[in-house]
Amino acid sequence: MKILGIETSCDETSAAVIEGISSDNQPELKLLSNIIASQTDIHARFGGVVPEVASRRHVELIIPTIQEALDKAELTLDDIDCIGVINRPGLIGALIVGVAAAKTISFASNIPLVAVHHLEAHIYANWLTGNKIEFPAVCLVVSGGHSDLIYMTGHGQYEILARTRDDAAGECFDKCARSMGLGYPGGPEIDKLAKQGNPHSVQFPRAKVGDTLDFSFSGLKTAVIRYVEGFAGKPPLPDLAASFQAAVVDVLVDHTFKAAVDKGVKQVMMAGGVAANSGLQSAIKERGEELGIAVSAPPPVLCTDNAAMAAVAAYFARQRGESSDLDLDSYASEPLGVRQ
Repeated sequence: MKILGIETSCDETSAAVIEGISSDNQPELKLLSNIIASQTDIHARFGGVVPEVASRRHVELIIPTIQEALDKAELTLDDIDCIGVINRPGLIGALIVGVAAAKTISFASNIPLVAVHHLEAHIYANWLTGNKIEFPAVCLVVSGGHSDLIYMTGHGQYEILARTRDDAAGECFDKCARSMGLGYPGGPEIDKLAKQGNPHSVQFPRAKVGDTLDFSFSGLKTAVIRYVEGFAGKPPLPDLAASFQAAVVDVLVDHTFKAAVDKGVKQVMMAGGVAANSGLQSAIKERGEELGIAVSAPPPVLCTDNAAMAAVAAYFARQRGESSDLDLDSYASEPLGVRQ
C-alpha cells in the first residue's frame, strides 16, 4: 500500500510517500520521499510564526511540494492507494490549505482519504525508526504546542496520562531563547549552547503539579527571564542554556518513566519537535537502560513537522478500515482520540 501524506499544520509545507507491506508482526514501512518546504527564514524576523503569512506561503508551495514528493518516489497519483492529511489541531488557515489539496486530489483521482490528528502523526514517526514497537507503551509528545504523556494499548488506542497546565516545553524553549537574545526557533540554539555549559551553574525550579504527572513550565520561563534581567551585564549563555535545558529535561524524563513504571510498560516512545533535543534524547535513553525499558526516538527530521508521519498514521488507520469523507473539515483544537 502506497500512502501520500500531506502536512500543513503550522509553517512547514510537507508531502511524503511511504510504502507499507503488511506482515503478521510489525509491517515493513519504506520511506520513499519526504519533502519539507520550511518557512523558518520568513518567520524568524518576527520571532515566531505569523499565521496569515504561513497560510499564504502554504498556498504557493503545496502543489509543487506534492509533485516533488511523487517525483522523488518515482510514482504518479495512479500509484497512490490512500491520502493521509493532518486536519487537526494547528493553525486553522494553514490546515485548510493542506486539507483542501488532499480533498481535491482524492475527488479528482478517486483515492481514499484519511484524516490524521497531529499528535497521532508525531507518535507514528516512531514506526519509521526501524525499531520494533511493543504495546502497551507510553509516549512523550513534546513540541511547541504540546507536552503530553500518552498511554497506548494498541494502534489508535490512546489514554492521556498528563499534559501541560500552561506553557508547552517547546514554547518555553522559544521564549527563554528570546530572553537570552538568541534567534528563532530557539530550541536548536539552546541545545547547541548547552553542550558547552555547566547544567548545575544555575538552580532553576522543577515544577510539580500536585500528585499528578502534569507539566508546568511557566514558572521556569519566568525564572529564566528574571535571571537574565537581574544579571549585571550579559550572563554566560552556555551555562544559562545548559541549566535551563536540564530543568526541562529532568521533569520530562522523571514524569515519563514514572508513568511507564506505574503502567508496567516496557516501551517508551518520544515524539514532537522537542524530542529532537540531544540532551533529552540522551537522558531518556540512559534512564531507559537503567530501568530495562526500551526507548524509541525518531531522527530529528522526523521529530519536527513532516508529512511522512502523517502517511504512517494513515497507513495504520487504513489497516483498521478507517476513511474520511469529502466533507472533512479542519479544527484548530481537538483532543487526541476523537475520530474523524
